Amino acid sequence: MNELLKLMQDRQSSRMPFDDKHKIEKKDLQKILEAARWTPTAHNMQNFEIIVVEDEKILQTILKIKRPISETFIRENYNQLSFSEEELLKKKTGILASNFPPSWRVPDFKLDKKEDAFIQRPFPSCSCMLIVVYDPAKRAPASEGDFLGIISLGCVMENMWLMANSLGIGFHILSSLSAETVEEEVKKILKIPENLKIAFSCRLGYPESVSPESLRVRRDIQDFTSYNKFGGK
Repeated sequence: MNELLKLMQDRQSSRMPFDDKHKIEKKDLQKILEAARWTPTAHNMQNFEIIVVEDEKILQTILKIKRPISETFIRENYNQLSFSEEELLKKKTGILASNFPPSWRVPDFKLDKKEDAFIQRPFPSCSCMLIVVYDPAKRAPASEGDFLGIISLGCVMENMWLMANSLGIGFHILSSLSAETVEEEVKKILKIPENLKIAFSCRLGYPESVSPESLRVRRDIQDFTSYNKFGGK
């Protein structure tokens, strides 16, 4: 039990380049896929498919896709920023502003062409990528907006992430592959049927360098827990 909790506490996103020559062993990949297989899903619908991309040429084609600039993301991201470690420790939520370029750290964001390369740079390298797709036409019974189905896809992500971390394999979610223009390109490359959508993608691999230490914060249990009624302590 303590080992499982430690695994959850140590889990983090590996955003640095992975060694594309260090392949994921088949037995380890199978364990990650087995973790996905046993994910709890609403009504046991198992409404997901996983495409494993290991072919070097296909990977390079996907990794070179330019990421779109989302002004909505940048503006809404501002509300989650802290401008010092002291502020972050006090809030217990969000991330440090120093993780982003200067123009992203202002409330009235305007695209700075000098920083365009930061947004348009290719994805970091890897030797394996997982593309998780689902059929939005299917939904869990009486689930408005398929809320329960979306939760299920999150459970798929978490199961695979924890298994990868337990095996010493870096895991990095690529949410921008789900952006409309990028998704269209990925679907063409991988011949994904038109009726399916990309829920999320992830890079798997072994980081080329050690991830720098960064401040991680979480709310205390008493900050989000109530007993017997909302607000009951």
